[in-house]
Amino acid sequence: MKRDFYLALAAAGARLPIGTHLILHQQADAEAALLDGRRLGEVLIETAARFRTPLAVPLMDLTLEKDALLRACGVPAAEIAAFHFDDVPRAPATIHLTERMRASCAALSHVAAQDGLLPIGMTIGPFSLATKLLADPITPVYLAGEGTTADDDAEVARLEQAMVLGEQVIHRYVTAQIETGARAMVVCEPAANSVYFSPLQFARNPAPFERYVIEPMRRVAALLSARGVDLIFHDCGELTDGMVRRFSTLGAVMISLGASRRLWEDAAFVPKDTVLYGNLPTKRFYDAQLTVAEVTSLAEELLRHMRNARHPFILGSECDVLSVPGKEREILAKVDAFMQAAAPTTLTAAQLR
Repeated sequence: MKRDFYLALAAAGARLPIGTHLILHQQADAEAALLDGRRLGEVLIETAARFRTPLAVPLMDLTLEKDALLRACGVPAAEIAAFHFDDVPRAPATIHLTERMRASCAALSHVAAQDGLLPIGMTIGPFSLATKLLADPITPVYLAGEGTTADDDAEVARLEQAMVLGEQVIHRYVTAQIETGARAMVVCEPAANSVYFSPLQFARNPAPFERYVIEPMRRVAALLSARGVDLIFHDCGELTDGMVRRFSTLGAVMISLGASRRLWEDAAFVPKDTVLYGNLPTKRFYDAQLTVAEVTSLAEELLRHMRNARHPFILGSECDVLSVPGKEREILAKVDAFMQAAAPTTLTAAQLR
């Protein structure tokens, strides 16, 4: 799609909860739907209709790539969730798509056959995947920032090889999603944050952030660009201004940031042709202490600030909105509250430029 498509959505005052998990768990057998491409595609279509959006956003499940990689490495299925490499890992001969991945691709194919919907793929980012493969990813990142290389230290070597393997599985899955219909891709890098990258060290030496986050992301972005697929970049972690500035160089059509950020201030760092998205605290929507009235107030405040910032903006969730047993009606009520929140007079696309 052209950037004008997303800019027009922003100018029209679009709202977009990442709410596929909510709709999935209204199904009679949600777990079975995850393995049935047509049924999962119908969930994406129903979600888009429920929230009145042309964007068919899939589940934000960031476990699939680790699962595929470790299966290829011979790790028993029962051990995958808790598994971490304790040596420098060897590259597997072949990485096959898992049953879940194949179903997700089939769902995209089903959505792509519908008129008026944009099929969107989903993947974890390279650095975030690497952090899931190591018991302690913070130490090698810090050591690299102090000048330690893979030749000097086994932990740095393990991190860098995990990055290599992670990129392989991510590129494999991204390509499969493109080939089955994805026209935009949400790439989630929540671990690219101030927990893994010390703000003091980042200010002194941003090279590790560039090497482990930005450069791999540029390769993903190049893969997408070569196939005419739009990048939607997501990071709900705690960030510094400098990190947001670096993300803004990736050429994303949309940048999605977490509730810790003031998007109207981030607008100063982000190009005018990149839509800012978010960032209501949907991770807390299950909590009765966050009331429907407060969600409405937060939404209206954000809309007002973003209009004053004169930056293209789509109101939405800081992350995916999870269905929590026993809290479903309360969570949906809060989603509906921000979908219906009164907005200031809408700016035209020309005024947003």
